[in-house]
Amino acid sequence: MKKMLELRNHMQIPTIGFGTYKSTQARDIKEFEDAIRAGNRYFDTASFYGNEEKLGSVLNASNLPRESFQIASKVWKEEMGYENTLNACKASLKRLQMNYIDVYLVHWPKADIQDENWKVKLLDTWKAMEECYEAGLVKAIGVSNFLPHHLDVIMEKAKVQPMINQLEFHPGYIQAEAVLYSQKNDIVVQAWSPLGRTKLFEDPLLVELAEKYQVSVAQICLRFAIQQQVMPLPKSSNYERMLNNLDVFHFEIQEEDMERIQKMPQTGWSGEHPDRERVKFL
Repeated sequence: MKKMLELRNHMQIPTIGFGTYKSTQARDIKEFEDAIRAGNRYFDTASFYGNEEKLGSVLNASNLPRESFQIASKVWKEEMGYENTLNACKASLKRLQMNYIDVYLVHWPKADIQDENWKVKLLDTWKAMEECYEAGLVKAIGVSNFLPHHLDVIMEKAKVQPMINQLEFHPGYIQAEAVLYSQKNDIVVQAWSPLGRTKLFEDPLLVELAEKYQVSVAQICLRFAIQQQVMPLPKSSNYERMLNNLDVFHFEIQEEDMERIQKMPQTGWSGEHPDRERVKFL
């Protein structure tokens, strides 16, 4: 398997990234340091996460050459709109203490799910994204949590097409239609929550396959994503698990086992949906 993916603008990104959602405490500085030490070189953050400044400080203090790592951030719902997005990009750059962001995404397609004019705000937001890209403030632009009908709005008007679509993706929640649509349109799919927030670790099928391939359930989940041409963004605060999450290139899940995973019932869904109120699970 390739250890790099190529975006439509020929930019190369790693096959696996490191997620940073909910890493906002002082102890998370060590988490970022450990992630670098483990070999992670793609870091996914967002203005909403509240950790851009900490992450930027750790990366800048790491002595890694700037071109040797990549960082992604996102425009939050309340930052959408033309002027707001331009300002949000500059604010993220300032917090990260960097001259450019490698990947910049629109976090959600709608600022408000009740807004009947959401398409107008989305197109204004994308216009600003294109300007950030053309000005060199960001190296690649894309979206997050976009289903086909959301992508259509941008793709019909865009000068610069989306290069990435980040979706919740894991065994038990594979969003097949959105993944296929994105890939058919040369949009690289990234997986947030590729481990299902550990809800999958006791799933009988995944436990069986982990034993069969002599790996962890987490490695099965990550390898499953990679074999679907989806880039997983696992998060961990444990150094050993960070190492294991990157060690998924020494085995391959057989086709019949891939099909069994694809047919799993819905499991581990976060309750998040771009067109609906969030579902709260007990």
